[in-house]
Amino acid sequence: MSYFPVLQTEAKTMSERELSDPITMRLPLDVLSEIEEIAEICDRSRSWVFVRALKSYLAAEGREIIELAQARRDIENGLGHDLDDVIDEVDAIVKGAAA
Repeated sequence: MSYFPVLQTEAKTMSERELSDPITMRLPLDVLSEIEEIAEICDRSRSWVFVRALKSYLAAEGREIIELAQARRDIENGLGHDLDDVIDEVDAIVKGAAA
């Protein structure tokens, strides 16, 4: 039984989700130790803690990496704007508003 109901926010448990084949990875021992400690405190599996940690990463830094890659593709496809042109346009708007 978990004493942290706030952590149980997902609609489906990991056992109800479609899962990949098992993967093998090496972790620094201090990271593994923290994962195991959190799993024990929350009465959850190490996999549950690891998936939550990965989701947090993907929602923050991972999302930023994806968005930057998309922005680069947009520029390569001609969807960007030259910064000097944007600055000139803003200057013209500001000067027009001041007049």
